[in-house]
Amino acid sequence: MTKDSVSAYYDASSTNYELGYDRNLINDISIVYPADYFRLQLLLNSFVENGIKSVIEVGVGEGTPLLTLAKAGMKIAGFDISNEMVEKSKRTLEANSISSKNIIWGDVRDSITLSPLLADGQYDGLVAMGVMPHVENDIQVLRNMRSMVKPGGKVFIEFRNKLFSLFSFNRLTYEFIMDDLLSSVSDEMKNSVSIELKKKLEMLQPPDRLQHFNNESAPGYDAILSKFHNPFEVKSMFEAEGFGEVNLLWYHYHPAPPYLESINSQLYRDESVKLEHESSGWKGLFLCSAFVIEATKM
Repeated sequence: MTKDSVSAYYDASSTNYELGYDRNLINDISIVYPADYFRLQLLLNSFVENGIKSVIEVGVGEGTPLLTLAKAGMKIAGFDISNEMVEKSKRTLEANSISSKNIIWGDVRDSITLSPLLADGQYDGLVAMGVMPHVENDIQVLRNMRSMVKPGGKVFIEFRNKLFSLFSFNRLTYEFIMDDLLSSVSDEMKNSVSIELKKKLEMLQPPDRLQHFNNESAPGYDAILSKFHNPFEVKSMFEAEGFGEVNLLWYHYHPAPPYLESINSQLYRDESVKLEHESSGWKGLFLCSAFVIEATKM
C-alpha cells in the first residue's frame, strides 16, 4: 500500500468531508452518520480541561477540528498527506479570519517533511484522527508523533476498534475469530469452527468499498490500507513508548449489529445518538467501531 493511494482516497473525500462534523445532520438518516461530531466533542473537552495552549494536528482533513480549537483560543498548526485536504483546511481557516500559514503538506512517516512546523518548538497537544489505520509501522509513526509534543503534553489519537467485530456478526466477526482468537489452534479445529460460523454470520456484510463514493476513479476505503486495532494492545503500545495516563475514549456507537440498520433506519440512528451520550465505559469495547487514545507524554 502506497501513500499515493491513501492520498488519492482523501483527495476524493475532500468535497464533502465536513458533513461528518455537522451537528444539524445528526438525526438525518439520508446522510452518513456524523460520528466525527462526537469525536470532536471528546477532543475539545479533553484539550480545554487540560489547559492545552498549542496544538498540532496530524491529518488536518478539511479543517473543522483545528478551527474549533483555534476558536477556543489555542495556537494551531497541522499537516496532511492529501494536497486537496491541505487546501480545503486553509480555506476553512481563512474564511473564519484565522491564519493558515502553519498548515502544510506533510507525511507523518517522514519527519523531515514536518520540520517546518517544529521551528518554534514542540506543542502542548497533538491530534491524529483517521491516521493510524493507514500507516504500516505503528511504532515509527507513534515515535514521530511523540517527538512533536512537549513533556507533559497530551495526545489524542484515533483507531478503528477491532473488538467491535464481535458485535457485528458479519465477515469481520469471522475474520477476527479465525485470524486472531484462534490463531494458535489446529487447522482441524479451525475448519470445524469455520463451517459453523459461516452458517450463522452475515458473510456478505459489510460490502467491500473498493471504489470511492465521490469518484469511481479513486480507491474506496477498503482498497487502501485501513487497519483495525485491538484497544488492549494499543494501550500497552503507548505505555511502552513512554506515555502515561493512557485513557480509552469511545465513540461511533451501534445499538445493534450494522446489518440490522435497514430494518428501521431512523430508530437505529436515534438509539446510536443516545448511546454517544451514555459514557458507558466497558460497553464501548464492543458497541463502538472506533476509539481514541488520550495519553500524556512522560
